[in-house]
Amino acid sequence: MGGYLVEDARKVTTHRLIEMKQQGKKIAMLTAYDYTMARIVDGAGMDVILIGDSASNVMAGNATTLPITLDQMIYHARSVMHGVQRALVVCDMPFGSYQVNPTEGVANAVRIMKESGCDALKLEGGVEIIDTVRAILAAGIPVMGHLGLTPQSINKFGTYAVRAREEAEAEKLVADARLLEQAGCFALVLEKIPADLAARVASGLSIPVIGIGAGNRVDGQVLVIQDMLGMNQGFSPKFLRRYADLHTVMTDAIGQYVTDVKRSDFPNEREQY
Repeated sequence: MGGYLVEDARKVTTHRLIEMKQQGKKIAMLTAYDYTMARIVDGAGMDVILIGDSASNVMAGNATTLPITLDQMIYHARSVMHGVQRALVVCDMPFGSYQVNPTEGVANAVRIMKESGCDALKLEGGVEIIDTVRAILAAGIPVMGHLGLTPQSINKFGTYAVRAREEAEAEKLVADARLLEQAGCFALVLEKIPADLAARVASGLSIPVIGIGAGNRVDGQVLVIQDMLGMNQGFSPKFLRRYADLHTVMTDAIGQYVTDVKRSDFPNEREQY
């Protein structure tokens, strides 16, 4: 199955993403957490697939991203890898797997790469975790940064509100972005920050900047697949565009199945041996 806007069928690499930025080509990124979904997302022409720690919310039903474990992330990442041919696959390092010290961070990073086969890892934070980022990169593992709203720090911030509205936090974000680029990160996610600030960061870096709730003047966009397909009814932030209403489609289909079973209408004579 061919993608919709895929000009190049080759496997997407970290190098290709930097090329795309240089050529002014936007990068499309979406989450996936299992084989079936990953296969569909990859077939539709996605450039980057993220095994987000948002799996903690949408797959496991947790209120935050904090509870998901390293083992669970590896399980999701391995499942996704079986379904992907073209997209670059990035796996989130879960909370607690890299914040303790660089040695533990590298050991966990190596484990994810070896056991899942994914292409790169994503870590939240700037100067606070830069030694760990450098150590993981030194081990030969590509790293995508993540600044702005960092959901793993929800207990520190106490809110999912827009970040970096104040001058001091904005300047720290710009400095952190430069630091991550200098360390060798191949890309950066900016979550829920003012569009002008995101544009300033994207234009100031040579690596691609992917936004989520960060406006249109960045190098690409990422959303959580259950959100953009309308499977989650309760979650509707300003930055989310719903491309389908699967909640209704699926509820109608499943409800029809229940009805057909109870009426002895399924299976019919053509559907039995």
